[in-house]
Amino acid sequence: MAHEESTADVTVIGGGIAGMAASIHLARAGLAVLCIGPALSESPAVGESLDWSSPALLEALGLPMEQLIADGIATYKKHVILKLEDGSERHYVPSAWLGRRPFNLELRTLHVDRPRLNEALREIAMGHGVRHLDGRVIHVETEGRRVVAAHTAEGHRVTCSRYIDASGSAASLLSRAFQLPVQEYGPKKVAVWSYFKVREPGEGTTLYAQTTKDSYMEWIWEIPINPDTISVGYVTTGEVMKANRQQGRAVETIYREELQRIPRFDELLSASETVSPFVTSFRCSVHSKVAGPNWLMVGESAAMVDPMTSNGVTAALRHASEASSLLIQYRHRRRLPWLATAMYSKRVEGLAKFFNCSIEKVVYDWPIRNRIGLLTAGDVYTVPAWSLNSVYARMRPRGVFGTLLFGCLLNLCRMAASALHSLCKEKEEPCEVRA
Repeated sequence: MAHEESTADVTVIGGGIAGMAASIHLARAGLAVLCIGPALSESPAVGESLDWSSPALLEALGLPMEQLIADGIATYKKHVILKLEDGSERHYVPSAWLGRRPFNLELRTLHVDRPRLNEALREIAMGHGVRHLDGRVIHVETEGRRVVAAHTAEGHRVTCSRYIDASGSAASLLSRAFQLPVQEYGPKKVAVWSYFKVREPGEGTTLYAQTTKDSYMEWIWEIPINPDTISVGYVTTGEVMKANRQQGRAVETIYREELQRIPRFDELLSASETVSPFVTSFRCSVHSKVAGPNWLMVGESAAMVDPMTSNGVTAALRHASEASSLLIQYRHRRRLPWLATAMYSKRVEGLAKFFNCSIEKVVYDWPIRNRIGLLTAGDVYTVPAWSLNSVYARMRPRGVFGTLLFGCLLNLCRMAASALHSLCKEKEEPCEVRA
């Protein structure tokens, strides 16, 4: 017989960054919050290099940039460096105009040690009275478009008036329960990564691109997550990884061989006789209609944004803030207003589609890269991506007009990327222009 649990105003399903952030916002507003999720995972999460919009969102939760740096949870990220196999490289730095009025944005952002960040968020949540139920939700009861109860694998049946699904892309409970429309981008990908001790980690994210003509791009990241540790990861398609594994090659062997192609990692690999990398697979996707009469989806449950964009954490924190604001604003109503939830869904869907479509069309796939060169393609992606992210952070669109206006800007940029991709693909013999 299931153990009944019904003492919360809001039940948050999932205890990652999105779930903890939502729990903190809600608890601060005086709502009783129950967060259901397993104990902090020992397996680190992908998403350590943050977009320039993230620091303000973290500060709103009680974690200002200076504190994160002082506590060794984060390091400064002042730029992104893209390096190619021929030795050429490009430094991407936020434009100075973003730091001036009317935007006044911080031109530094962060790399974070995700397990330590997760722990810090959980401590803040517990300090605000958020109750935690150690478990995993495996099923939700529904009546029409409403969620009635959540069932855990441990035998709990949790009921309340409001729910937030922060269960992640693998579980994505409510998208399955309500069979929500989903759009996928690019092939299934695999990320393999590990951690190395270094003397000077640097103040930027470095990306090493591995491309051949008419091929899908692979890449390696180097991220200084704390003052003496870097995260190094290799991203490829699931098809390439499967072919390698079918040849009998171990994941560690594949990982080592890819890193050995880059002189920078020779010393690190030589100092490590064995490397036990972490592995995860993912498919970038965006769900539609991610809100209902008494529920909202946040984080990777709603949209899985490609890690190359550095927008996964930003998206999780934004979703959590906006979803919580809706629940707080309409806390005394029986159901959330249809228009408010529809606009929330539009914002979540629009931004995620923009980032996923742009990175796939402009950077990962070959037509634009072959035509203008990867370094220039990086410019074509980063200028609108960083600009629109900054505009969104400053505008904070919430109502119908702001949401639809910003959505039009996102759609125009997506259409431009798709048109350029199609134009370049039509060229029979695209010539590469080196940047």
